[in-house]
Amino acid sequence: MTGGTASSTTRTSWITTLLAVSTVGLALTSCNSGPPSATATTTTTSPSDLSSTTPGSQVDQAKQAALTAYRGMWHDFVVAGTTSDWQSTSLGQYATGIALTNMSRGLYADHDNGLVTKGEPVLNPGVSSVDPLADPKKIIITDCGDSTHWLKYRADNGKLADTPGGRRLINAIVEKQTDNSWKVTDFGVHDLGTC
Repeated sequence: MTGGTASSTTRTSWITTLLAVSTVGLALTSCNSGPPSATATTTTTSPSDLSSTTPGSQVDQAKQAALTAYRGMWHDFVVAGTTSDWQSTSLGQYATGIALTNMSRGLYADHDNGLVTKGEPVLNPGVSSVDPLADPKKIIITDCGDSTHWLKYRADNGKLADTPGGRRLINAIVEKQTDNSWKVTDFGVHDLGTC
């Protein structure tokens, strides 16, 4: 998105602000073109509720940690979006680098334009790749995120300021940090209807 009036900015979709500031260069093409299964769909509930599985192999543990970080990043973004709190310290709990920068910039743009976000996205993430397989350090996640019930509203009058949401392909890079935590370092959100 290039420069424009505040009214044109208010009509942007839930993630257009992130796309506008994104420098994501993910060269990922995998997408599950089928509809997400009801059992695999996860809303942005507390990340600690999402990591309750029986520990398995090192790869299984890394996959679970990466998925928890991915879900946690979106959870924190949803919470910050209710007030467009671009300075929220919780944003850095599960995101770093370009991912954190893009979320903060998106929230700042919403704050500047008098917008807040209501509702929650529906996530359906899965692990696309693990690198290296012997001792995972980087995991690629592919998701079909649904923003149908996660839209922007004017903070001053509560009126809808967004176009209808929908399903979009999301690719994310989640990397093991020096403190052994996993954080999303980069992500790309594709156009509406890409999954």
